[in-house]
Parts: sequence; C-alpha cells; structure tokens
Amino acid sequence: MLISRRRDPDRLLPADPTLRSVARELYALTANLPILSPHGHVPAALLLHDEPFANATELFITHDHYVTRLLHADGVGLAELGLGERIADPREVWRLLAERWHLFAGTATGYWIDEELSGVFGIEQPLCVETADSVYDAVAAALAEPDFRPRALFDRFGIEVLATTDDPLDDLAHHAALATSDLPGRVIPTFRPDAYINAAAPGFAEAAGKLLAATGQPATLPGYLRGLEERRRYFIEHGATSADHGVVHPMTAALEPAEADRLFQAALSGAVDARELDTLAAHLLWQMARMSVEDGLVMTIHAGVFRNHNSHTHARFGPDTGHDIPLPTSWVEGLRPLLESFGLEPGFQLGLFTVDESAFSRELAPLAGFYPSVYVGAPWWFLDAPHAIDRFRSAVTETAGFYRTTGFIDDTRAFASIPARHDMSRRTDAAFLARLVVEGRVHADDARRIAVDLVGSQPRRVFKL
Repeated sequence: MLISRRRDPDRLLPADPTLRSVARELYALTANLPILSPHGHVPAALLLHDEPFANATELFITHDHYVTRLLHADGVGLAELGLGERIADPREVWRLLAERWHLFAGTATGYWIDEELSGVFGIEQPLCVETADSVYDAVAAALAEPDFRPRALFDRFGIEVLATTDDPLDDLAHHAALATSDLPGRVIPTFRPDAYINAAAPGFAEAAGKLLAATGQPATLPGYLRGLEERRRYFIEHGATSADHGVVHPMTAALEPAEADRLFQAALSGAVDARELDTLAAHLLWQMARMSVEDGLVMTIHAGVFRNHNSHTHARFGPDTGHDIPLPTSWVEGLRPLLESFGLEPGFQLGLFTVDESAFSRELAPLAGFYPSVYVGAPWWFLDAPHAIDRFRSAVTETAGFYRTTGFIDDTRAFASIPARHDMSRRTDAAFLARLVVEGRVHADDARRIAVDLVGSQPRRVFKL
C-alpha cells in the first residue's frame, strides 16, 4: 500500500514539544508574508511570455543541476536526461528520477520537490516506480490549466519582488515590458559583470571588446570603466538595486591608474601572464565597489566555487550541468584593499556569500560585526538546506547577530521551487529562534520581531528594495 505524502504542518520544526510550540507560533507570523527574492536566476522572459511549462521533466529536472548532478552520480548519463544535443523522451527521464527517488531522501532537493508536488500541484501520491506515470500525468493535467502558467503562479506564490541575473549588455526589454504589465509584483534586473571583470577567465578580451563597442568608449581602462558605469546606470533606470559578482577567490587590489591601464591593454592583446590577469581582476572587483559607492547599487560577492570541475562533461554539455564544486575561501586579506577604501563609506552595502561553512564564524561574522557596509550572505547553493541554515545561524549570530545578515535568497532557476525554498528558511529560522527563547537567551517579543524582520524589513534594507 502506498502511503500518502500529506505534509506534516510542523515539518522542520523541533521535535521537542516545548520548542515546537514556540517555533510554531514564530513560523505562523511569517508563513503568509510576501516573498522577497533579491537574488535568483529565473529569466524575465518566462513571466513576460507566460507560456505553459512543457512537462514535469522540464519543470523539475532539466534545468535543476541539484537534480541532474545526483542522478549523474548514480550512473545516469547527462545525455539520458536530455542535456546537450540529445533529445530525450521527457516521460522516460521522469521515470529515471522516480526509479532513483530514494537517492534524494534527506536532501534539500528531495524536500523541495516533495513540497512542490504536494503544495503547488496537490499531488499526495509518493513518487516511486509504480507512481511515476500517474504523477507525471497529474502534473501534465495541472500545467494545462491557466492557474499553472508562470504569471498565475507568481501571484499565487505571493512574490512581491523577484530579481533576475543579467548580462551588462542585455537590453532589458523583457524587464521594461513587465514594468508596464499587470503582473502583481516587481521583476527587477541584477547587474552581473563576471565576464567583463574576471580577467583571468577565457573570453575576457572578447567580452571587453563587445562592451567597448557597445558603449563607444576608447580601448583604455578609463574608457572601459566609463562603459561599465554607463551600463550600470542603464540597469538602475530599469529598476536594478544590486550588482552581483561571482568569483573563485575574493581578491581585490587598488592599483595606480597607469599600472592598471597597462594590465588592461596587455589583457586585450593577450601579452600577459596568469599572475597579472589575477591582479587586473582584483583591481576590477575593487572598481566595482568604487562604482557602488557612487551609484548606490548594492554589491554582492558569491565566491568559492570551482566551476566546471570535469572538463569532459563541460565540453559536451556546457556550464550549469552539475559539476561545480565548492572551494575553501579566505576573505579577510583579499577584501582588505576594498574595505580599506570603501568599507566605511555611507550608503555602501556589501553582501558576502560563501559555500565554505568554516568562513562564517572565522571571517564573515567578524567582518560584518565591525564594518557598517558588510552583511553576511545567507547560506547559498550547497548550503541552502535546513541543517546548514541552522549551522549558519549558530555560527554567525553570537558574533554578528541577526541584523548583520542579508535575509534568505533562493538563488534558483527552478521557478516552482521558490515558495518551498523560502518556506524552508522561515521554518528553520523559527526553529532556531525558538531554541533561543526557551533557553532564555532571547525574549519572546524580540524573537517575534526578528522572525518577521528576517523575511521583510531586513532584505528590503540590505538590497534596497
């Protein structure tokens, strides 16, 4: 007999009855509050065109590297999942997931998909080999209904702000169209200049040339920086409030103008070594902070991921197919030039995100506990899971408190998982706060205010929403 997947209303809350009672009250304060999503990867075109999702495989598997990487680890070829040039039968791909559903037990991914199937689609059957087709068909039937189109779901999810991630040369036409539509919430762009500042990355010279051509600036570093400033202003005009930077190592450098221009010219011509490219990249990241001080865009840095760890799968299937791996990350020395220059500047706001848990208590919380500009980014990517979020709060709170953190980010391309991810964060924060209340470390009234602030006023303030 198959057991119902009916959700426990107290899921993720503490098992201890006393703690659970307090956590239940705290969670109830936030459960139905609007979703603020200040960092994610859902394309604006999805909401503008409002076309139906094709099927369960596209919605839950194909675009979610959390799913494809674990299936790949169990021996499923990425081509079998429809990645790359091969066209796969979506029902067969769904069956591959159902056959291996036990692999996702205890994972955040398994929890989110359970939440989506039950909470979004009302499907109470557990996913397994026997139910694979019936669950697939139930999702298909729902997706054929108007209530399951992207805009209707956006409204049902209670999304107030959704930030996308966009190339600096994007014309943002989709955002402009959405801004004048009847969508019940804001979709705002985020300036993401990685290709234009990571000088050591392949393709930097080509990307820099495109930016110079698009902005009509001379091929000098001052001209290049003016071009970046111009594009940032364009993003601000279209509603952007932040600029995000993905780097391997958070290194910054304040160079003399002549030396910086020399390195830039050498990078464009290819007459430069790896060390000099790293130095130029560090200077360009420093320049991004300088620009944020001047134009007000919140600066966020996501660091510490070895991209495309397996060259064979990268060459065949491209990026974001489940083979990026976290690295140990050091912040204190690398960010010192940036913080020496701008860390005390009024209005400058810098969110630091890591997938290295050891950095939370060792470096990020102490930095946020001194610099008025610095906020500790929420657990991201491999750490956006219930126990990891609890560890994050334990590591950061005793040094930096709750109000030196950014608030939760879902960082997802999987649109239907957004409410599940935010709900998970609200439940785990309620559980953490409940423990502090019962232990006598935080007054109950303060815990109520903190619970609400963490999903409302805090992300609004940090991301200038």
